[in-house]
Amino acid sequence: MSSVKEFGDEVQPRSYWRCSKADFFPEQSFENWGTYRYALSQTAYRFKDRLLSRSDDANETTELKKQSENDLKRCLNWWDLIWFGFGSVIGAGIFVLTGQECHDHAGPSIVLSYVVSGISAMLSVFCYTEFAIEIPVAGGSFAYLRVELGDFAAFITAANILLESIVGSAAVSRSWTSYFTSLLNKHPDSLRIHTNLTEGYNLLDPIAVAVLAIASAIAMASTRKTSYLNWIASAANTLVILFVLIAGFAHADTANLKPFFPFGAKGVFQAAAIVYFAYGGFDSIATMAEETKNPSKDIPLGLLGSMSIITVVYCLMALSLPMMQKFSSIDREAAYSTAFESVGMKWAKYLVALGALKGMTTVLLVGALSQARYTTHIARAHMIPPWFALVHPKTRTPINATLLITICAGCIAFFSSLDALSSLLSISTLFIFMMMAVALLVRRYYSRGVTPRANLLKLVAYLLVIIASSMGISAYWGVTQDGWIGYAVAVPIWFLGTLGIAMLPQQRTPKVWGVPLVPWLPSLSIAINLFLMGSLPSSAFMRFGACTVVMLIYYFFFGLHATYDMAHQQQKTDTTKILELEEHQVGKERSVEDSGIA
Repeated sequence: MSSVKEFGDEVQPRSYWRCSKADFFPEQSFENWGTYRYALSQTAYRFKDRLLSRSDDANETTELKKQSENDLKRCLNWWDLIWFGFGSVIGAGIFVLTGQECHDHAGPSIVLSYVVSGISAMLSVFCYTEFAIEIPVAGGSFAYLRVELGDFAAFITAANILLESIVGSAAVSRSWTSYFTSLLNKHPDSLRIHTNLTEGYNLLDPIAVAVLAIASAIAMASTRKTSYLNWIASAANTLVILFVLIAGFAHADTANLKPFFPFGAKGVFQAAAIVYFAYGGFDSIATMAEETKNPSKDIPLGLLGSMSIITVVYCLMALSLPMMQKFSSIDREAAYSTAFESVGMKWAKYLVALGALKGMTTVLLVGALSQARYTTHIARAHMIPPWFALVHPKTRTPINATLLITICAGCIAFFSSLDALSSLLSISTLFIFMMMAVALLVRRYYSRGVTPRANLLKLVAYLLVIIASSMGISAYWGVTQDGWIGYAVAVPIWFLGTLGIAMLPQQRTPKVWGVPLVPWLPSLSIAINLFLMGSLPSSAFMRFGACTVVMLIYYFFFGLHATYDMAHQQQKTDTTKILELEEHQVGKERSVEDSGIA
């Protein structure tokens, strides 16, 4: 797929490094101030259009890809995806947040927090796998929601995906600095610049910015070479993890596990909501579908295989930490390194710090790949300027999209502390995964033009019952952990809502692999994700609310009108093609008739 521009009778290649108004705002609504004012006057009508419209599988997998001008290179197999799974997940949460949450919220019961988060993550993995096989595009959950829930739901998810990508990269890069200083036997904040800014934003981190820039440069150069580098770094990190497990349990003291629930059950679930970030990287595998040689075979092996192993490893590592060191003495910034130092293995802290650095480096590396692919597909739909959808003709990577994420993440990483980032990241991730479970139920039980209206209304009603009852369970938990009346009411309502969907006829059967026990597992995923969201502190919702307001302002002033023009321009093109085909067919029939007469 070449990028060309016509000049007279000549066809000349267009430069990738271009930057004009037409590359950022090519839509009719942004031609001039007059067309923009008219577009704003049509906001209500256009919002209704985008709210009710749906994309389809063929549009996501074929038509939108043309916006990138060059194809992403198909160069990955299931082995690459498994290692991408390890690289994107292990090294971030387990080294970054385990010590913090063990110390602050869960104590030794942090292992149960990882079990709860792991179960929820696996339910989401099932949903992602089914979608990624049937809609193998770089957009991941954004593309899936455009097909099943429409443009507005997809935008809200897209905005949270970008927020998750930017904040996640910033959080990991900040922790990279902490472990690097631990490797140098210095205080975690010793290499940061101390200022008089507000607490939580007063430690400037230029090293985090540099690490982000290097990881992104590698990702922009070549997907295949990035995969090779990820193999090597992930293999080395695996050896460090094995050492942590063996040496950790060898120096374990069961007395450190008492009390097992120092903060009660509430602490377990509050920590589970935060450490959910540790599992968040698996969705990056779905964004690699467009570069996978055989998606129907490779994606299930890559997603389910890597996440099953990672869940077990996480739980074991989370158990080993409080067994080595009393939870109240755990270092919140570099927990494993200082834990080994406390049991007399001072030298081991350097090995652990090096392993953590490698792990977080691969997280940043794989994150740079996957986040850019998310952004690319979002730009293909014109949710953000299509300039970010362009794929470089030589590297076959989305350089513009990678630069967008890197620059934004670097700005946040330079100022923000890990405490300010982690809860915001978790709420965004949980929201996205909840929406994915809803989309899967819609995909299975609704088909446009096939499902009777009565069944559609029943499906919507049952989904609202499931969501409302799940929110009720979460709210009741937030109010009191000792009562039972709220659960006695909300849980049966959730069960009846799920049973109601189960009684409806399924409209679609997965072609290759499908989520088992539908609708029960997706419904359970909705309930767990909403429950974990409710376990987060109010400050997380305040930040999330503020970010959502900014997202909606952007949507109603820019994104809505760009996607409306994009969709209707595509409809005109499709209609023109149909008319041309019909005219061509009529012409052929007339030619045959004329030949017969002759």
